[in-house]
Amino acid sequence: MNCRNQKFFSFLIFIFFPAIQLIYSQESNLGIFEAQGDIGKVGKTGSVKFDPENGTYTITGGGTNMWFTGDEFHFIWKKASGDVSIAANIIWPDTMGNPHKKACLIIRQSLDTNSSYADAALHGVGLTSLQYREKEGDVTREIQSDINAPTRLKIEKEGDYVFMSVAKGDEPLRPAGGSFRIKFKEPFYIGLGVCAHDNSASETAIFSDVKITNINQETNGSPKLESTLETINIESKDRRVVYTAEKHFEAPNWSKDGKYFLYNSDGHIFKLALTGGEPQEINTGFAVKCNNDHGISPDGAKLAISDQSETGSSIIYTLPINGGIPQKITQNSPSYWHGWSPDGKTLAFCGERNGEFDIYTIPADGGMETRLTKAKGLDDGPDYSPDGKYIYFNSTRTGTMQIWRMKPDGSQQEQVTDDKYNNWFAHPSPDGKWIVFLSYEHDVQGHPPNKDVMLRMMPVKGGEIQVLAKLFGGQGTINVPSWSPDSQNLAFVSYRLVN
Repeated sequence: MNCRNQKFFSFLIFIFFPAIQLIYSQESNLGIFEAQGDIGKVGKTGSVKFDPENGTYTITGGGTNMWFTGDEFHFIWKKASGDVSIAANIIWPDTMGNPHKKACLIIRQSLDTNSSYADAALHGVGLTSLQYREKEGDVTREIQSDINAPTRLKIEKEGDYVFMSVAKGDEPLRPAGGSFRIKFKEPFYIGLGVCAHDNSASETAIFSDVKITNINQETNGSPKLESTLETINIESKDRRVVYTAEKHFEAPNWSKDGKYFLYNSDGHIFKLALTGGEPQEINTGFAVKCNNDHGISPDGAKLAISDQSETGSSIIYTLPINGGIPQKITQNSPSYWHGWSPDGKTLAFCGERNGEFDIYTIPADGGMETRLTKAKGLDDGPDYSPDGKYIYFNSTRTGTMQIWRMKPDGSQQEQVTDDKYNNWFAHPSPDGKWIVFLSYEHDVQGHPPNKDVMLRMMPVKGGEIQVLAKLFGGQGTINVPSWSPDSQNLAFVSYRLVN
């Protein structure tokens, strides 16, 4: 292209695509990438310098932000299809500037400022997040990593899921935990980006050892399971990773003082600080086959567990919150704990009797059980409203699994949800404003693990159902009450199968 035609081409882009200040590089070598340009109305034009000898990309970018419904940054990219990952070491040569300037590994549907995208973003302050805009023009969400200021990042697209891995120093990459579901049409763009987070400034990041890899999903062995305990803010819908491990764990309870979580793994109950760290096992005595039906008393003094150590069938016990000898509550089995009345006097549970699963209650110190539901089919997952006026539960009595509620004596049973999904495990918020539940696709039977699911929330008084998160999970994600005491956040477990 001669100089005159090139200027005319640039003029056309400016006239017809003003939101995309696209500047194709005139350099003959961009390494593994095809082109570069500014996305959005940046105040300072960006640039890329590629050093083929060291394999480094020095990227300078301006822009206000990569957030909300539109982005402004400098981007170097290539087109890609299929399952793919990009990894790189990232450093900020200048530690000054806006603390939330971003250096990113990016998978992006288009070059439009409001495009759907996913990125692994290293902020100037060290915060590291997996960010995403699910659809064009949507608000950006994020999953914050529990690792601050990693030296190497990787973002992976596998099917309709995106994952992030991180490493510090010379350590190998490890899963950052958390993932989300997002559909990209082929081809899409993959590359590196820098945003100054200040449209009057420009910032520079250096990317090295950059690798783009096509991912082969075939495997000859069994995939490994990764579990991640996360929290989600119900207003922003932003998520935060608390703990991730290559093992199976389930069903977080949030402590009444808001300082820790309890969850089950390998038949035991573990305690994990809100800030993460290493989990500590709770002493449950002889009860070493605990399942994912456990919870904390309203005063925070006791723990209810469901365990099958004695008879091979689940029985409900209570014990001191910090551990001790379990006290047997239910004589009949199987019995699966799910709720504790606000006054602490009664437990609600699901029990199978004569081949029928129904909702029962029993005094918290033991005694006679009372059957509350008698409809044919499965009734499960009872949990009390914070005022004690209702017990929420899920039932298949209308064909699909839906959320229901009733008075604590079993009267006035009424349906709460009625849609195309199978809805499980309704948990009212402590402030009584919301119920959250787990939703499977219409064709999924039961509540199996390792499925595409959604965390959804609706007002207690009725109204629009919101999607909090789309994730890979199911059994073990939110079987039990997991609200924060202030009703602002929810704890859950997401999963990943790694080939």
